Amino acid sequence: MLVPFGACLRIVDGVIEIAALLHAPRRRWPFAAITFGHVIVGTHAQELQRLRAHERVHVRQSERWGPLFLPVYLLAGAWQWVRGRRAYWDNPFEVEARREVSG
Repeated sequence: MLVPFGACLRIVDGVIEIAALLHAPRRRWPFAAITFGHVIVGTHAQELQRLRAHERVHVRQSERWGPLFLPVYLLAGAWQWVRGRRAYWDNPFEVEARREVSG
């Protein structure tokens, strides 16, 4: 995957974290971190650390929804967009992750 190209892989509390780059990217990526089941890919190690709690909520959501998580997540965002809302910020999965992290 990305490891042969300089990415750093760690296992933290049973979750694989992959820092794609050694340092922050020169150009903004479409995401700072993204979760696929028990794998979190972040732009770099500092972002993984900063977003760890948020992404762990997505790990738990993925455990809850199983293989339906990604399609349901995308549909939830699309539904928000169709309703004239923000596909990412108003997505219920993201709302839950922000709520759990902020307390």
